[in-house]
This record gives sequence, structure tokens and C-alpha cells, in this order.
Amino acid sequence: MNDAHLDQLRREVRSFLAEQLAAGTFTPSVDSWLCGWDENFTAALAEQGWLGMTVPAHYGGHGRSFQERFVVTEELLAAGAPVAAHWIADRQIVPSLLKYGTEEQKSTFLPRIVRGECFFGIGMSEPDSGSDLASVRTRAVRAEGGWSITGTKVWTSGAHRAHAFIVLARTEPVDPAHRHAGLSQFIVDLHAPGVEVRPIVSMNDGHHFNEVVLDEVFVPNARVFGEIGNGWAQVTSELSFERSGPERFLSTFPLLSQGIDLIAGQQGSPDGELGRLVARVAGLHHMSTAVAGALQRGETPDVPAAVVKVLGTTVEGDIADYADLRTGDDTQAEPGWGHLVSTAVDQRPGFTLRGGTNEVLRGVIARGLGMR
Repeated sequence: MNDAHLDQLRREVRSFLAEQLAAGTFTPSVDSWLCGWDENFTAALAEQGWLGMTVPAHYGGHGRSFQERFVVTEELLAAGAPVAAHWIADRQIVPSLLKYGTEEQKSTFLPRIVRGECFFGIGMSEPDSGSDLASVRTRAVRAEGGWSITGTKVWTSGAHRAHAFIVLARTEPVDPAHRHAGLSQFIVDLHAPGVEVRPIVSMNDGHHFNEVVLDEVFVPNARVFGEIGNGWAQVTSELSFERSGPERFLSTFPLLSQGIDLIAGQQGSPDGELGRLVARVAGLHHMSTAVAGALQRGETPDVPAAVVKVLGTTVEGDIADYADLRTGDDTQAEPGWGHLVSTAVDQRPGFTLRGGTNEVLRGVIARGLGMR
């Protein structure tokens, strides 16, 4: 991909964001990809052609590269723009549908995602399971014309507003010797009979997580996602998209950006810690860009993605700590600063948990490097 072309695209996105900020369309926020649900902003991005960028034209998309999508998403996150409504659908569901979906599934969902009209969640995690997806207890049993699913999913972002989510369920009894076998995925309508969405309210009264209870929810055969029994391989592939993106190191970037002008300016001298944070973010930018290139080539960069996630979510938390420790009465007076800091501190515990804990991902990295 031509660097000049990407630079021009970056300028276009920055210009769009400047116009939106000037119009008061949004206020920069921490964790905007998780908490900033704004369907009007999503519609505006769709009009620009910045949703479903990698979707082929015959499915209503734009046929653009992962590098182009990376540039757009990086600028949106750096600005703290409200992108949560479409985030999971655009980041994870689009490439998964293109890889594993049937023609009917692609034709049904992809054009709606591109238009900003269809929002998705992810049904992987379960109560008492932590990051151990092999311990999934949600079960899918065959029924006439489809499957009946019963179980509970937790930490399902946006389930109270989304249209559907992809559920990982056990379709065969557990084999202790092969715990990853017998898992399958299904596209489940979040408004179907038997689905109950229960809110999980954060300590700052925010509501973006949910518990989703499935009680004999019927899913037709047409909504089996991929192959029965291939769920583990499919989930592993999907996690490369979830773990390697710029959202894994830019959740607190609006805080860092304002901190450079606010805190460093007040000190009147170079701040070594601030410089180190900027350097770490810059390094992660290059690492994440490399993963985007690997995805463009059709590779499955699970180990590099895990590295980005571990290092990125760590620096996000360090940025929150840096700002919190240096926030005094003079900085609190700056418009919006106190809210950014308090939100970052509230959200900080989740940075290294969501998308797989850093402890689990270090195991992924160690095993992956050991096999090379």
C-alpha cells in the first residue's frame, strides 16, 4: 500500500473529526470503542465509506485494505470518538463472516454492517470460566430444523443494544483429553424467544457489559456459523482481530494527548516518564501496523497479536496512572480533564482482563515462541 495514499487518508479522517468536534457532535472520551455508543456517529462514518472497509463490493463494501482500515480506526480512537455501536461488528464479525460465513449469511449481514444498521456482540466468556474458553458449558443440542441452545454468557458488550451475537457452545460431550474439541459457533438473534439480557453496571454507573441468559433458544441451521465442531479453531482465528488492533493501546490516548500539552506545559521542563509513554505508544503503533499487514496477507498472527495486547493494555493503564498522579487543583480546572482522568482510573482494572487476561496471553506467547 502506497504510503502517500495512507497519509492522504489519514488527513481526510482528521479533517472529518475536526469538523465533528467543531460541531459539538462528540466529546473525546476514554475507552470510546467500548463505552461510546452513538448510532448517529456510526451512520456518519458509514456515509464516509469508513465502515466495512475490507468488505468486497459485491457484499456492499468498499474492498479496501486492512492497512487503510487501520489508519481510519487509529485516528478515530486517538480522537476518542464514539465508535462502540459498530466496533465489534466491523472489527471482528466482518472478517469472520468473510472467512466462515455462508453466502446467505454474508449477503444478509455484511451490507447492513457496512451501512451502520446492524450491531453485533460476542458470546464467548461465561461465569466462573475466566479466560478458559475450553471450559464453556453453554450447550447446543440438535432440534428439528436447527439447534436448541442453553447457557449463560457474560461481559457481552452492547448486548442490550445489538441485534445479534456469535455464541460459542458445546455440541459434543467434554473429552478430558481433547478439551478444545466439540465446540461450535452460532449466530443468535438477541431478541429471539428465550434470550434474556441482564445489565452489568460498572462502579462508575456505566452500562456497556451484560450477562446474556439463553434458555432453549432455537437457532435454525442457517445460522450455524462455520462448521460444527470447528468452534475452537474459528475462535482462535477471530481473536487475532480482537487482540491486535489499535484499541489495545489507544483507549487512554486522549488522556495522553491532552497531558502532553497540560502537564508537560505546566512543568516547564522535559518529563522523562511522559516521553517514555509516548515512545511506547509509538512502538505499539508499528507493531500493530505489522499485524494488520499480516492479516492483509491472509496470515493468522496469533502470537504477535497477543504481544500487542499484553504490551498495549499495560501502557494504557500506565497512562491512566501517570495522569492520575499528576492531577492537581490547577489541572482539574481544565475543561474535561478531570472526567477523562476519573474515567481512565475507573476503567483501568479492565484493560488487562478483556480480550483474554495478560497472564493467559503470556502463556500463548510462550507456547507460540517455543514451537518456532
